Amino acid sequence: MKQLYYKKRAYVNITIIVVNVLYFLFLELKGPTEDLDLLKQYGAMYAPIVVGQGEYYRIFTSMFIHIGFSHLLNNMIILFVLGDNLERALGEIKYFIFYFVCGAGANIISMLISIQSNRLTVSAGASGAIFGVIGGLIYAVAVNKGRLEDLSSRQLIMLVICSLYYGFTGTGVDNAAHISGLILGILLAVVFYRKPSRLE
Repeated sequence: MKQLYYKKRAYVNITIIVVNVLYFLFLELKGPTEDLDLLKQYGAMYAPIVVGQGEYYRIFTSMFIHIGFSHLLNNMIILFVLGDNLERALGEIKYFIFYFVCGAGANIISMLISIQSNRLTVSAGASGAIFGVIGGLIYAVAVNKGRLEDLSSRQLIMLVICSLYYGFTGTGVDNAAHISGLILGILLAVVFYRKPSRLE
């Protein structure tokens, strides 16, 4: 009897998406989410506040803040399409830990780079964690000989290439968080993911 992972609902991933959407709507009621001062007030990443005032919780809260509707929409579509695959592969608890470790780790590395380069900007978004999810899937797909459920290595590599190309050619994109999240996702998947045994 074969294990049918695709039938299992990914409740953690769905909950993360719902929280992102609800917090975005809350911020929209307070003012436009393109207002960086508003985002700083409600938990966005900004190194002088995080380090200078000890508000380290922003490493996590910024993962639920998005700068405008298109930012939210793009991130949530990718998370909706890919996150459930990784949650089924890892299990609910491991996926929860994986998502937040990747997101927080990407934010910390991005902040340190911004401090070192003296480019102190407001940053927010789930993309560090989402790139972590992509990194985790790249590892899981590779372990499963190029395919996991409906995902293939080629699809994931193309997604990474297109996303990074958009980041480096566009403006206002936190490429440090993207690359950090991707690398952290691959490394963490090595620790968390175990290829399931096949039951016939």
